[in-house]
Amino acid sequence: MRADARRNHERLLTEARTAFAEQGTDAPLEEIARRAGVGIGTLYRHFPTRAELLNSVFQEALAELLDRSRELAEADAPCRALVEWLRALITHAVEYRGLAHALMSASYDRSSALARCSDPLRAAGEGLLGRAQEAGQVRADVSIGDLMQLTNAIALASEQCPEDTLLADRLLALTLRGLKG
Repeated sequence: MRADARRNHERLLTEARTAFAEQGTDAPLEEIARRAGVGIGTLYRHFPTRAELLNSVFQEALAELLDRSRELAEADAPCRALVEWLRALITHAVEYRGLAHALMSASYDRSSALARCSDPLRAAGEGLLGRAQEAGQVRADVSIGDLMQLTNAIALASEQCPEDTLLADRLLALTLRGLKG
């Protein structure tokens, strides 16, 4: 990538992060391009779809969540490690209004660019879930797909009630009671 194209790419990502945090994942792409000092055509050359832009914006957070799962993979308390990681997923999804819904949709649309975010998270979660199940701390019939959908649903509910700052923790606690065998 040429130096000017690389600068445009980085400015677009910076402005997209800000816009998605302020306005949600439905923030107007034209506004993101304008704030980055480029035309909408430049945005689409770098990111052909909104999902491609979302995927690129969330790569840093994805790396952090994957790093955290690796740290937790050897924890002495596998169920606690799984819960801590699920809580981190919820926190990430709540950070950008609309992300939980987009991730839920991506889990059904394997061709979506956001599926590239979902797949590594799913694999990381499977490892943590498997350890908790092997330790007899989580029911054997619980799947990582179900947990991912539940975390997104909790994030979506929290997003709809931002004044209830404890809602995500209460809903996660309710979910966890159903996980134990």
